[in-house]
Amino acid sequence: MEFITPIFKWLHVIAGVLWIGLLYFFNWINGHVVATMDGDTKKKVIPEIMPRTLYFFRWGAAWTWITGLVLLLIVYWMSMNDSMFTEPGVGESFSKFKHMAYLIPFLMVFVYDAFYKSALVKNVRVATIISFLGIAGVLCFLVFVAEMTEYRAYNIHVGTMFGSIMAFNVWYRIWPAQQRIIAAIKNGDAPDPADAGMAGLRSKHNTYMSVPLIWTMINEHTVGVSHYLEGYGVLLVMIVLGWHLVFQLYKKSAKVQGF
Repeated sequence: MEFITPIFKWLHVIAGVLWIGLLYFFNWINGHVVATMDGDTKKKVIPEIMPRTLYFFRWGAAWTWITGLVLLLIVYWMSMNDSMFTEPGVGESFSKFKHMAYLIPFLMVFVYDAFYKSALVKNVRVATIISFLGIAGVLCFLVFVAEMTEYRAYNIHVGTMFGSIMAFNVWYRIWPAQQRIIAAIKNGDAPDPADAGMAGLRSKHNTYMSVPLIWTMINEHTVGVSHYLEGYGVLLVMIVLGWHLVFQLYKKSAKVQGF
């Protein structure tokens, strides 16, 4: 395990850099560049560059998720196991919701997808508030109901939820929509606005989730904050701070000009 874990952490970081780097390229660079192209240029350039870029994008997402799942299994479910749910000296009784804590990060993928396909998301501000309350609800379940008291444990399980939602978006929402968009542009047709809307919205969601996701990926190095503040409070603050950072970067990206 001492040999396997560092190797998978290394692969996890490499895949994450590839995936999230391309995510930022799509959201803060590519869209603004494409907007400057005429129809003929789009017809020539997009069918060449986008399939190549999306190949590394979607497989970066897949390998980030797979290696993350391996690390979750080895580091937390096998190694830490019961120590995630009790503090030293507290006792040996565990919550009956313990095993639900393992599943909820993955189940929330389908809750998220159903919510953002519903009519409830027409108001972006309301949808954002509901999303944050949903994240806080998951965190409260892990800490107070499932009694997952270990900072690194509930931190990484929230990160698993973000990463699973993001990987789902890439493979089942963004990539299928982009395939249809690229095919339409290659044939000289206008892409379906529904596909463009789906790909753009889910890609934006992934961008907002990526910054707090990175916080959870480095949680081994942030344990110190839990000694001074409640760890779950820190995590919620970092989610809000991360979302604000992404919001500011979106505004900045719109002002950067080419030569």
